[in-house]
Amino acid sequence: MLRSLQGLPLLADDAPKPAADSTTLLLQFLPFVAIGVLFYFLMIRPQRREQSRRQTMLDAVQKNDHVVTIGGVYGVVTNVHREADEVTLKVDEATNTKLRVTLSSIARVIREETTQDASTK
Repeated sequence: MLRSLQGLPLLADDAPKPAADSTTLLLQFLPFVAIGVLFYFLMIRPQRREQSRRQTMLDAVQKNDHVVTIGGVYGVVTNVHREADEVTLKVDEATNTKLRVTLSSIARVIREETTQDASTK
C-alpha cells in the first residue's frame, strides 16, 4: 500500500494545468470590484451629498437667521464675515451678549417657519 501512495504525486504532476486566461482573472477580481462599487454607493456618495448640502446651508447663512452651533448654543446671526470665516451671534436679548464663532461651527439654521409653528402650539 505504501508503494501505491508514493505514485500519487507523480500522477498529479502529469495532469494538465488550466491556462490563466483573461476570463478567469476577471472572475477572480469580480468580488473586489463588487465590494468597491458597493463601498462607493453606501459610503462615499452619501457623504459627498451631505457635504454638498451642508456647504449650501453655510453659503446661505445671512443676518437675522436663527442658528444652532455644534456646541448646542442657540443664537441669531448679527454679522457674517465670509473672508474671515467668522459669524457673530447674539445669544441673549436681555444683556445683548454676542459670540464670535467660525462659520463651520454652525450645525443648522432654524427657519422662520419652524419657529412660527412652535410658537403657535
